[in-house]
Amino acid sequence: MVTSNNLGKWKTAFLFILVANLASGCSTWFSTDFAEPDVQLVDVEVIHARLLEQQFKLYFRIDNPNSSSLPVRGINYEIHLNGVPLGKGKSNKWVTVPAHGHAYFDLPVHTNIWRHIRTLVRLLEKPDQAVSYALQAEVKTGLLFKKKVKVTRGGSIIPGEFLKD
Repeated sequence: MVTSNNLGKWKTAFLFILVANLASGCSTWFSTDFAEPDVQLVDVEVIHARLLEQQFKLYFRIDNPNSSSLPVRGINYEIHLNGVPLGKGKSNKWVTVPAHGHAYFDLPVHTNIWRHIRTLVRLLEKPDQAVSYALQAEVKTGLLFKKKVKVTRGGSIIPGEFLKD
């Protein structure tokens, strides 16, 4: 005969076994063998470039060096041009990167340079002078045990190369 007291003990035992199995099965997430994925900005596409609003699409390649697939749950980002913040935002787009493989991830970006127009006009006065850019992002990975991977990319561009016909 099953009493409510025995049923409570069975539930407790079942939960204990379930938690123990989950913890042992997910030990790879806590091990030092986990290598962070490599995230590269591979392309920037200009969608619209108007005075008050600019729209771009950033394309990333995510390489997974691990022996298990890696779910990517989204990305938070900030973009700077010569230290001037051009835009920030987030995307909750999901992609799964296969084990020892790669996947591509695109991210729409909206900026408004109007409030920084004086600074940017000064940068364009010397179109052959390099202008630095910086992308800072946080890639959200994992399902049950979430992990955030920080990405910082930067470099410089020559504005005159983009202004020529």
